[in-house]
Amino acid sequence: MNEADILIIGSGAAGLTAALTLAQQHKVLVLAKGPLTGGSTHWAQGGIAAVLDAGDTFDNHIRDTMVAGAGLNRRETVEFVVERAPRAIARLSELGVPFNTAGADLHLTREGGHSHRRIVHVADATGRAVQAALLAAAEAHPNITLLPDRTCVELITGRNEERYSGSGRVWGVYALDPSGKIGAYTARATILAAGGAGRVYQFSTAPRGATGDGIAMAWRAGARVSNMEMMQFHPTCLYHLGVKNFLITEAVRGEGGRLINPRTAKRFMEFYDPERMELAPRDIVARAIDAEIKRFGLDCVHLDISHMGADFVRGHFPNIHEKLLRLDIDMTREPIPVVPAQHYTCGGIVIDLTGRTDLPGLYAAGECTESGLHGANRLASNSLLECFVFGEASAQDILDRWDEFPMPPTIREWDESRVTDSDEEVVIKQNWTEIRRFMWNYVGIVRTTKRLERAAHRIALLHGEIDDYYGHFRVTTDLVELRNLLQCADLIVQCALRRHESRGLHFTLDHPETDAEALDTVLVP
Repeated sequence: MNEADILIIGSGAAGLTAALTLAQQHKVLVLAKGPLTGGSTHWAQGGIAAVLDAGDTFDNHIRDTMVAGAGLNRRETVEFVVERAPRAIARLSELGVPFNTAGADLHLTREGGHSHRRIVHVADATGRAVQAALLAAAEAHPNITLLPDRTCVELITGRNEERYSGSGRVWGVYALDPSGKIGAYTARATILAAGGAGRVYQFSTAPRGATGDGIAMAWRAGARVSNMEMMQFHPTCLYHLGVKNFLITEAVRGEGGRLINPRTAKRFMEFYDPERMELAPRDIVARAIDAEIKRFGLDCVHLDISHMGADFVRGHFPNIHEKLLRLDIDMTREPIPVVPAQHYTCGGIVIDLTGRTDLPGLYAAGECTESGLHGANRLASNSLLECFVFGEASAQDILDRWDEFPMPPTIREWDESRVTDSDEEVVIKQNWTEIRRFMWNYVGIVRTTKRLERAAHRIALLHGEIDDYYGHFRVTTDLVELRNLLQCADLIVQCALRRHESRGLHFTLDHPETDAEALDTVLVP
């Protein structure tokens, strides 16, 4: 059995922020499913939103966040995060994140939905720089142990104690190591920072490992989940047969990029949001692109920033420019072919301002949570910010309450006595492909009740198949991910069927109006 003071599941911005705070006083163990840089943080291009400009205010940032979230945000959460943003940027600078500067000040860019320039960035690869700085600090800290290639299977709760308990307290996690053995990793407190569920969809900008593991494990352990229907689709993912999930950052539109219908050769946002045009919030832009593609039978639309000049484009977007050149696309002279793709999970495990979940001993932070910050749609560049603020908040609450966390009891070992090695891995591949395809077609950018019911029917059939498979065969990473993907698909569809309105990211043709009152869709296990 592997024991630590605190266990953190996930090695991205939220997990490592928490680890660095906790390690000042305690031994911390961080588990990552794949490589330590395999999460979404590494791939975040845009930046981090914070009020740093002389003409900007906290009230402006709060209002922009609430407007983007279609009023479903919890205001106290929005205030909590926005007011802590400048301090989060300062801490990252102290860790050595080389943010772009303009003279003596940080260079601020602007993205869709923001009323001011407030995005600090490292060119167009902010996430990579943040991940590198956090990881370097964590690797250098004697109180932090980082274990990659550990696939978490189930949370350890009172049910797994040698003397069974119905307490619901979380004591850590059962995880699969590289040798294929499942071991118990126990701790007095556990933080889930396991990322989102983007790979539920056929087209997604999320990394391969974003299979909703934290959300699914917390749900099975007894935690509430909220607003899973609010799945954000990024309007501009590169359309290229040879490359999957390459994101063209929001900042390209923020710095003057125009969306063009390749058939009519005209800008089309004037028909959907004439005031904000390309700077409208993501849900509006994604629906506009989806509508143009369907109406004109297009494969993609064009995003053109070539009119801004070659030096400007290369200076602002060096990484995107270089990557596209390798694909024979020169964004300084021609448009970029783009399509919408799933991008961010706005719903998730219900937490409070300290990162606490419903289960004693279990905290959560980042994309696997529903903190109340994003509401019905995430404002650009608020996601990394949420990771830093709630990674810090959950760590601080654990430090403040440390004497309330008992030592873990004796935990039963994982029982593999009644399973064998799988003789038909094709079942996993087939079911994985099927889930992602019907979720894209039935539970995508525009929804109907009939499509949602079709998805629910398929999910019910697959639950039977996958549960039977899980009960008979030895656990593998692919099987764990498939089981979690199906659980998250189920939660998304359940939430979507309960919301009889269109709000933010949830747009249904059967209920196109928005209700007067904004209510969360909360599911109770």
